[in-house]
Amino acid sequence: MSKREANAILRNPYEILGVERRANINEIKRAYKALARKWYCILHFTHIQSFILSFVHPFDSKRRHPDKNTAKEAESKFIEITKAYEILSDPQRREEFDKYGITEDTPNFRNKPDYTGFNRFDFDPFESFFSSESGGFQFKFSTNQGNVFHKQTITAKAYENKVLPQSQSQPFIILFYGDLCFPCFHAEPVWQKIYQELEPLGVGFATIHSQHESGLARKIGVNSLPYIIGIVDGVVRHYKDDQLSLLRMIEFIRRILPKNLVTSLNDLTYEQFLEQWGDNRIRALFINSDNVVKMRYLLTAFYFKERVACGHISLNEMETAEFVHRFNIDPKMSSMLVFNEDISRPIATLSAPELKPQTMKDVLESNKFLLLPRLSSQMLFDQLCPTETLRTRRRLCVVLITNNVPEHEPQRAAMRSFIKEYSFNKDRFRFMYLFHEKQKEFVKALSYGSGSPETPVLHVVVLWRREHDRVLYEWLPSMWDTSDPQKLNQTKNELYSLLSKLIKNTEVLPNKAQVVALIDEQAHGLFGRIVKKILVMTDGIGDNITKKEVLPVLSVALSIGFIILIGYIIQHLVRIEEESIQERYRRLGKMPPGTKTKPECKLNIHELRGETYNGLVRLLKPGCRTIVLLCSNESKPKLLPKFYKCVYPYRRNKTLMFAYLMVEKNIDWYKKLLLQTLTDYKDLNINPKNCIGTVLSLNGFRKYFCVYHAKHPETSHRRRHRNRDNEGGAFLGFEDTSEEENSDVEAGTLISRRGFNTADDEDALSNILFEENLLDALPNWLERLFEGTTHRYHIQYWPEHMK
Repeated sequence: MSKREANAILRNPYEILGVERRANINEIKRAYKALARKWYCILHFTHIQSFILSFVHPFDSKRRHPDKNTAKEAESKFIEITKAYEILSDPQRREEFDKYGITEDTPNFRNKPDYTGFNRFDFDPFESFFSSESGGFQFKFSTNQGNVFHKQTITAKAYENKVLPQSQSQPFIILFYGDLCFPCFHAEPVWQKIYQELEPLGVGFATIHSQHESGLARKIGVNSLPYIIGIVDGVVRHYKDDQLSLLRMIEFIRRILPKNLVTSLNDLTYEQFLEQWGDNRIRALFINSDNVVKMRYLLTAFYFKERVACGHISLNEMETAEFVHRFNIDPKMSSMLVFNEDISRPIATLSAPELKPQTMKDVLESNKFLLLPRLSSQMLFDQLCPTETLRTRRRLCVVLITNNVPEHEPQRAAMRSFIKEYSFNKDRFRFMYLFHEKQKEFVKALSYGSGSPETPVLHVVVLWRREHDRVLYEWLPSMWDTSDPQKLNQTKNELYSLLSKLIKNTEVLPNKAQVVALIDEQAHGLFGRIVKKILVMTDGIGDNITKKEVLPVLSVALSIGFIILIGYIIQHLVRIEEESIQERYRRLGKMPPGTKTKPECKLNIHELRGETYNGLVRLLKPGCRTIVLLCSNESKPKLLPKFYKCVYPYRRNKTLMFAYLMVEKNIDWYKKLLLQTLTDYKDLNINPKNCIGTVLSLNGFRKYFCVYHAKHPETSHRRRHRNRDNEGGAFLGFEDTSEEENSDVEAGTLISRRGFNTADDEDALSNILFEENLLDALPNWLERLFEGTTHRYHIQYWPEHMK
């Protein structure tokens, strides 16, 4: 049969399948199945006959292939009936053919299957004998599943826009199939049985053609056909079982559903479970004789997981008698009890030999809100208070503003008693409350109209949503206060009167506002989303790794661990070798090779004498200073280390130099320096021992100096009023008498010479300083020196003749 003849026949697919133009889809399917079975058997028999003859007459090519033309005709015929069925089973392509006679795909249609890409015969045990290597030909034809798979086929766009969003409340099972996939053909009846059993319970099913949606198949990781995945909450889980059956599929669905959807309860735990309605969800209890929670209960709990918390009580357990007696449960029936805030009696009861999924959903849908639910998200607000533009059908939403504190629970309880007392129609009235601290922007938008309270907390506002973000509202004038029962009853009457007035079609709410969307209080933060993602990934590892993949994964993990261990051992040995080399060089007094030493700024303290006088004082550059400590041979070992410690923080300052001066050798230089500033002391003596511990800051260029001494008025204001001699210059070493010329005040000899029998002695003791304490205040003085707050003594010239 030529290619032109084949195309001519394809122009009338009704003749190929032998059906009339008015034939329905079932008649087309039956005709296609009969023809496919017929030509499949002919083609299969031809290949088997050729295989047998190849052994009987191995060298006679004519006898080896007596039915070669028949095989080609069977293959072409099989492809023709398959293409014909594809046209007639697709309503859009069938309509195009009926109107315009078009049998081929156009750019407006999906791409037709590529039959040239079939290179393997998955199920045939004689595959190797029918390949081109054995002198035969490639077996190219398609079974093209036309019943269940094509009926449930969806596109990648439908997968993204429909399946993924719906998987938040309904688990989906999706099968990938393709052309020329004989395992898919064998899996079709099992898939149909699974679909018929689980679809009524609430499981979603769909199929995807892997060749038509190759991008989606690669994204999900489809590596063989048929390939099954499960989707829950938008997360893809792979079906890795070697066999496909109803029981294995049920186990797979149980495994991919979230854990703890239904809590097992008994007499000791059911009351605590019912009292946890503070999470803003009602409670539903499933009661039957099964020890394992049925699939229909799990799927119902997953569908209502945002609004209903579900529990299961098995009547086979010993500790359920009290519950059965309290709620009058029939042990022979399956029951469902629904509770709101009042746990003493259910708000809805359902009992039957077998609870139907749709009936359970209808009951829960009618009672899925608490008596006084909390506005915790915009989605909940849309469900409780939907928009309504017609005044005759408007729904009034009564909102109590509270804070998330236990002190406001009595007000919420009073609102619940008000709702029970008057039994308002749910179609016209909805009562709810919110937390002011969590929905501040929403409440703020309602605080500008007439009658709005200054503090909205514990007030009631009545809303009518005319548009998604625009409301009409009115505030209840009185505060919802429970401290005074009489006042509370009066407030309840005011609210009832206001609602009775507003429900009339002629009444209009006085205020308008544009509200913002409510904050989702249950939304996870960034850290919560990361943790959830990690848990989902961890939970799916067992499903995504098969037994065949365990060994490669373990091999890779062990290889990485071994490499890390070897690297750690090598690093440890290298560190030990380096330490031994460094220790060897240190013993020899050498610097270890490769040692990098940071340049450290050293502090040098020079002696101020004749040789260094010009460099340290007279020839100093502008802006430079020299800090000089006055000491003696006896006090130098004590004072110089302390001086070093005080000036060490300033070692990096390049404008400073540090020195010490021996008072025994250069007392005359020091006296000439002081006399330029203290002109009143011309004939006074200077005691070298009282000069010990003095620190001078010398500015050689500007010709001034600053003085530090333990008894200097700048250093100790505390001593200024006690010793007036300090003001005259005694702290610098001057004295009028030589009474204590031979006494060492700083060394404490005056203390040993005097007693402490009089107040004068105690006052004298307070003025005694020891060498260890002479430089205690030097750090503070240095800070003031660099701040420029110390007194400057200007001079005419620097004295000569320093030794």
